[in-house]
Amino acid sequence: MFIFDAHLDLAMNAMEWNRDLTWSIEDIRESEKGMVDKPDRGKNTVSFEAMRKGNVGLCMATQIARYVKRESSLPGWNSPQQAWAQTQAQLAWYRTMEEAKELVQIRNAAQLHAHLELWKTAKEKKPIGYILSLEGADSIVSIDYLERSYEQGLRAIGPAHYGPGTYAFGTNSNGGIGTKGKALLKEIERLNLILDATHLCDQSFWETMDNYSGPVWASHNNCRALVNHNRQFSDEQIKELIGRNAVIGIALDAWMMVPNWIRGKSTPQSSGVSLEHMINNIDHICQLAGNVLHVGIGTDLDGGFGTEQCPTDIDTIADLQKIPLLLSKKGYSSEDIRNIMHDNFVRFLFRTWGI
Repeated sequence: MFIFDAHLDLAMNAMEWNRDLTWSIEDIRESEKGMVDKPDRGKNTVSFEAMRKGNVGLCMATQIARYVKRESSLPGWNSPQQAWAQTQAQLAWYRTMEEAKELVQIRNAAQLHAHLELWKTAKEKKPIGYILSLEGADSIVSIDYLERSYEQGLRAIGPAHYGPGTYAFGTNSNGGIGTKGKALLKEIERLNLILDATHLCDQSFWETMDNYSGPVWASHNNCRALVNHNRQFSDEQIKELIGRNAVIGIALDAWMMVPNWIRGKSTPQSSGVSLEHMINNIDHICQLAGNVLHVGIGTDLDGGFGTEQCPTDIDTIADLQKIPLLLSKKGYSSEDIRNIMHDNFVRFLFRTWGI
């Protein structure tokens, strides 16, 4: 089945992890043997080959570069200008992958339609479609930079990531959106960008909802009712998004899927985390909505974690093809499953882009 993955940090892996995604999973793992700078070295799950094998033909692909102030303990860049420059390096990588026929950028409804048709009919190797998303807005040096990004193809943006940011407060922090955040929301709405609510802390989330009326989704966000942490959305937040016709992508980071995960100690095997936990999050949102139209897939695979911190039944991204059978066993129909695997997000994009 065709899969739309609403959140993959492809350029981050290429530029910061130094992974050549044109290599096979096995070759990337072999190249990282002995490396200890990151916990997921040698445990990667994403390559272009694996995406094609899993029929992951379309994704939201990120630019990400956090600006951190001197007192912050978070990793990041020391100025917004440096953060902007890093997003531009990531964009340059996407462009070179387009030249190599590995990727194709999707900016509008006509391009999206053509790409979906290509993946239905073409037998030869097909480029993977990507839609550009910015995770955390701190690299937006000033509001006019957002239009520059739009002209480069940016179509979705999350105002915050982890910690306090320039425009909003994110995961593990508390605070509102302020004057700068409100100005950013106004420009997001003017440009008809999709606002990605993922990572917004509770106060910033609700202030954003009060000040924004454009298209909104959550690309990779699970349910607080199942894992009680501020990174997940409460039922009230999920209902707010449902009321705005949003789609929520379910992520595969183990600590977001099972309670009491301890970084560096817990393992997928010891915690028993599996794709069944993803199904539980999907089902929870469907029960809140009363239908299947507001949930999809937003794996965040290789978003700073690998097989050491994802479901035991995931070795590569191609294993997402196990999800339809699990949904079928849960009682979901073929149409329901198509909606969850791709159609909900695709329909959202067509609606936002004018079809």
